[in-house]
Amino acid sequence: MTDFTSADRMKPRRNRENPGSRTQASGVPISRQGTGAGRFVLSLLALAVLFGLWLLAAALIDAVIILPPPQHVATELFQLAGSGEFWRSVGTTFLRGICGFLISLATGVAVGVAAGVSLPVHALFKPLIAVIRTTPVMSVVLIALLWFKTGTVPVFSTFLIAFPVITQNIIIGIRQTDPNLLEMGKVYGLSTRRRILLISAPSVVPYLISGAQTALGLTWKVVVAAEVLSIPTFGVGSGMQLAQMSLETAQVFAWTAVAIILSGFSQWLFSLITNRMPWSARYADSM
Repeated sequence: MTDFTSADRMKPRRNRENPGSRTQASGVPISRQGTGAGRFVLSLLALAVLFGLWLLAAALIDAVIILPPPQHVATELFQLAGSGEFWRSVGTTFLRGICGFLISLATGVAVGVAAGVSLPVHALFKPLIAVIRTTPVMSVVLIALLWFKTGTVPVFSTFLIAFPVITQNIIIGIRQTDPNLLEMGKVYGLSTRRRILLISAPSVVPYLISGAQTALGLTWKVVVAAEVLSIPTFGVGSGMQLAQMSLETAQVFAWTAVAIILSGFSQWLFSLITNRMPWSARYADSM
């Protein structure tokens, strides 16, 4: 028992001495700062290769209506950015996506916790979650068009697609909690509330973040797809659909770039918020 305690005490001391490094199973430290710079360079290189292939394909096809070159898309994007309707469309799509994501996050956490701790509740929601996960996105959007106004369709569709992803991850996180730790909490007289806060919640956090990131990635695909079909007054998908109907291929690409930027911005914002949470350091060390 003494040897175990001594070895365990050495771990935090080693982390304090070199907080910017991690250790592989072989004992070789990995510097986060060094690998981060290398990944950034590789990402830039991959983007350069992608744009190079795009330029080459556009030159070979030589038909702007089929595949416009990047410079045409950039020009179209700058022209769109000069209008007030463009920014209203971007803001409206962003609000729809965030609303749908937050509703699915709150509902998914509530249902996931209930289903994770109660087998009857899990049996009740399991068929529903399975049906929603296997339903095509287009079917959800088309059904929503029959039920709601065009502006509500993207929000509802996003909620319905993202909800089962978050719920399933929460259920798995609760089921993966070490029962020995829960039993130890009972032995030491911890109340149910403290066992949830100190044992169950930390084990669920990685699953919650993973599910939320996946749901956030799906959000913008579903929102834009719903806007393309429902064509509300303002929206990125509406602009994309109207440009396609006018055979403005460069404008379709420009609106697509806006959707990608929205997705990237939301992922960055999500990472910024989670990294400021009190449990972020512990979660980062577990990755």
